Order: sequence, then C-alpha cells, then structure tokens
Amino acid sequence: MFTGLIEDIGIVKNVLNSKIEVETKLCDIAKGDSVAINGVCLTVTSLKRDILTADYSQITDKTTTLSKLKKNSKVNLERALKLLSRFGGHIVSGHVEGTAKIEKIEKIARFYNVVFSCNENITEYCVSKGSIAVDGISLTLSLVFPLKFEIFVIPETFNNTVLQFKKVGDEVNIETDTLAKYVKKIVNRKKDDISLEFLKGNGFV
Repeated sequence: MFTGLIEDIGIVKNVLNSKIEVETKLCDIAKGDSVAINGVCLTVTSLKRDILTADYSQITDKTTTLSKLKKNSKVNLERALKLLSRFGGHIVSGHVEGTAKIEKIEKIARFYNVVFSCNENITEYCVSKGSIAVDGISLTLSLVFPLKFEIFVIPETFNNTVLQFKKVGDEVNIETDTLAKYVKKIVNRKKDDISLEFLKGNGFV
C-alpha cells in the first residue's frame, strides 16, 4: 500500500526482458520489499549498492509504460507505507489500470494546469475534486470529461516528481481511486437485484 507521496526520483539503468533496474538514493530497502516505480507496485528482487532490481509481468507490460522507459529515464519512487506512518496523499495500491496521454501543460502563476486524454475505463471512476494517481503521484482532479481529465499541480509536487520532465504527448500510468471501484461494483450489484418482481413484492408497484 502506498500514499502517492513521492520519496525519490530514480534513474533507470536498464529495462530488458521484463526486468527493470533503477538507481535510487532511498535507504531501508531490502529484497522482497514493495516499491512503486512510476506508480507500479513491484517487488524488489535484488539490491546492489544503490541499484534496485524488479521483475514485471506481461500484464503489467501491457497496461503500464514500464517497457517504454529507456536508460537514464527518470522515475518516481515510493516505498510501501509503514503502519505507523502519517497517511498523506490517498490510498494507492500500485495496481495501474492503464495509461493516459498528456494533452496540455500550462503554467498559471506558480501552478501547473495539466490535461490528460484517456479511455472511458479511466474516467468512469473519476469525479471532480476526487483523487487520482498519475505515475504514482497523488493528485486531485479539477475537471473530468468523458475521455479526458484535468489537474492543477502545486509547485512542490511539480518540482519534486517526474512531472517536471514531462512534455505534451508523453504517456503516464494511471490508477483511479480504489474506493470508487468498490462503490461502483456494489451499486451495480444492487441494480441487478432490483427487478419488477422485487418492486411488486415490496409495494413499490
């Protein structure tokens, strides 16, 4: 479990055969630990000096941008949440649902307005003022449309994450709010349970 508060910007040393190696300044990482790399929860398979290695599956390859990273690409890193830690950001599982493409980056005063285009399977779980994880960064949605969404980024977040290196056309990993997914499933199940016979039997018809 993660919070979407980025701890370090790592540097990719190698991406090959579903394996990624990242240089990091983070300490207190051991083999078997969970680390979010650009929002993707991965298990550390080895740690030599300051380079961590992790494997990722074919499903992860298809739904994330990991395999598109190159040597010296910069990535967001976050260690898994400790039970006694303060809980900033929002609940982030590291289970990326898909990607979005940056349509616009506009600096407004000290802030940054960023617009993303994506598939409906992303926006159906998005609401204005709700939470979303973009490359593992906990952000607040300002506007949501059928196939795009917009966020405003504060300088602290922009300058301490890989957002500062992004440009129009770049793809990012997206994880929507976990709670929204559970709510939708429950609501849909309730709808399926309501039939004409149910309404008649309970005096509604």
